[in-house]
Amino acid sequence: MANARPVRRRQRSGREWALRCVLAAAALLLCYLSMTRTAAFVLQKSNAEQAYALAPHDGRIAARLAARLTTQNADARQRARSDRIARQALVDEPLAVQALTTLGLNTLSRGDTNRARQFFTHSDALSRRELGTRLWLIDDAVARGDVPGALRHYDIALRTARAASDLLFPILTAAVSHPAVIEPLADTLAARPPWSLGFVSHLAHSSVTPKASADLFRRLSQRGISLPPEPQAVVVNALVDSGAVNEAWAYYQSFRPGGDRRRSRDPRFTADLEAPSVFDWRPVMNDAGVTASIQSNRAGGLFDFAAPSTVGGIVLQQFQLLPPGRYRLQGTSAGIEQTSRALPYWQLVCRDGRELGRVDLPASTENNGRFAGDITVNGVCPVQVLRLVARPSSEIGGVTGQIKSVALVPAAGSTAGRR
Repeated sequence: MANARPVRRRQRSGREWALRCVLAAAALLLCYLSMTRTAAFVLQKSNAEQAYALAPHDGRIAARLAARLTTQNADARQRARSDRIARQALVDEPLAVQALTTLGLNTLSRGDTNRARQFFTHSDALSRRELGTRLWLIDDAVARGDVPGALRHYDIALRTARAASDLLFPILTAAVSHPAVIEPLADTLAARPPWSLGFVSHLAHSSVTPKASADLFRRLSQRGISLPPEPQAVVVNALVDSGAVNEAWAYYQSFRPGGDRRRSRDPRFTADLEAPSVFDWRPVMNDAGVTASIQSNRAGGLFDFAAPSTVGGIVLQQFQLLPPGRYRLQGTSAGIEQTSRALPYWQLVCRDGRELGRVDLPASTENNGRFAGDITVNGVCPVQVLRLVARPSSEIGGVTGQIKSVALVPAAGSTAGRR
């Protein structure tokens, strides 16, 4: 028994720390009341004190002044005056929920949580749109260890208050990486609330660990939720950038199955992706006039590119995770008719730019546009980039052409990727 107590204490304190750090909204409550309401008065071009002096028995005007007096740094005298005005506001306008929030906050500042709860509960019963009350209800649920309850209040706040997403999305984003939150959060998002897609996009573009984002996105997919392609690609790319290439590949395959690490993907450009990840074909354009695009045709698709005279560079690329071994690059082109010194070439490089090999493209009039060549991948380059490079040409028309198909596959007799 002596050994069991510390374990329970560690688990409990860890849970409390995590929930308070990633879900609690108490600090935001005071920040919201002291900043956003002051800003609202400025935007309304009104003076709260003057408005109150002119209409002291207008409950809503009085409630606004009481709320303005309850700032994060308000002293006891200011809070006492705020209380008096808020109580009178409720006499004049019983539905002035802003006054109830103010009374709750002032009561909290004096340490009377039970009495404060009565004010906030009354406010919530009158209106679901009072964000200050909702933030306290979130914090109260977290303090009681009620994660589903806290998320329910998040949902209500995000449905009813325009300012809520700016305040709450960052907290939810930080919460994703905690196991006590991710499962009930997935359940909440699986109900398809109107703010869910906005949050998914915010999460994907945030600085939170992409592993946690991928985990949440997988859970949503398991619940039958179809995610937009753009945040999925962003998470894959973030995983690669963070060095978690295996996790990136695993997540990529979860929404784009059928890939093989031993070969390139989409050999005939048929994927037609709205938001390609680094594991997909990605055309590259620049400000110097290079154009590059994947186009659909009767055969499925093709890659089309053009570079003006004297301009060259990378026009197409796809990340690879090829195991060590010998590989064959093969495909077909059309419309490539430059001189030999201006012909494009395929290049496989490590992420640090070291070249592993290249395959020059012949003119498309040769061998019906077919091209092929071998490239060897060594064991010190786990992530590679296959790219098409256009050489600068002095011809007036520059460089143009199309790639109808291309594939990088294990060469015949190669042991690449075999165990």
